[in-house]
Amino acid sequence: MDPSSLNSAELEQFLSQEKERAMVNEMVAKLTSACWDKCITSSPGSKFSSSETSCLSNCAHRYMDMSLIIMKRFQSMN
Repeated sequence: MDPSSLNSAELEQFLSQEKERAMVNEMVAKLTSACWDKCITSSPGSKFSSSETSCLSNCAHRYMDMSLIIMKRFQSMN
């Protein structure tokens, strides 16, 4: 999509979508970093151990749950 060919409403929608995409990318990067630091305690091999897999899964679920709670709290403030 070429932003220079968009009208004002389309440009606003395009920018909104790009902001959302950037926010999702930032959240994934933070989640990856936080969960990796918490769950991977030694040099990883070719596969994660079952405890690492379980830890990563639980960490990612908790991170997403907390992100939703925080987002809902901010939305209720407006």
